[in-house]
Amino acid sequence: MIRVLVKASSPLAKAGLESLLRPHSALRVVGDASKDAQGVEFQALFDVLLVEADTLSDPGAREAIDWAATGAAAVLLVRNPAAEPVAEALRAGVKAVLPSGLGGPEIAASIEASAAGLVVLDPASFDGFLRTPSALAKGVPEPLVEPLTGRELEVLEHVAAGLGNKEIASRLEISEHTVKFHLASIMGKLGAGSRTEAVTLAIRHGLILI
Repeated sequence: MIRVLVKASSPLAKAGLESLLRPHSALRVVGDASKDAQGVEFQALFDVLLVEADTLSDPGAREAIDWAATGAAAVLLVRNPAAEPVAEALRAGVKAVLPSGLGGPEIAASIEASAAGLVVLDPASFDGFLRTPSALAKGVPEPLVEPLTGRELEVLEHVAAGLGNKEIASRLEISEHTVKFHLASIMGKLGAGSRTEAVTLAIRHGLILI
């Protein structure tokens, strides 16, 4: 039995999603006890977090991405996945980014796949990945869509120095979870597919010196 916690942009949308999932015997919708539980205790309440939001920048979606970075399985339903920074969400650990108009069987299948550790993508988003080579492969880095924050630059400098997430967290006095979140944002902004590629692109952009 897969326990599913549903969060949505409105009570009506939440109730609608829960009603779509109830006919599926492999899934069990669980209540949201987040007001009384935090951290590991909260994550223990569910197997998959299903979140409906307009865009990936909405608070609910950002919270889900935040949880995914800790290892929680998360499925995001957004209005137009092809127009969203799906790569950033996937790097943070999100298992699925799909259109919000899907039916119950499709949503249930994505939840089951996510619980099994698989990644599920909307076809339009997947086609975009195939058409767009990484910035490193192009040879010349594209201008950053959004500049790195001061904290992201600090994290990146420590990555370039060869430090792991635990060491970076200790140096900056933040949690490993926060380090992972910053790394996901850094790689999304740089268009990098790995820590090494992120450092290489940052050097090319003149963001860090070695």
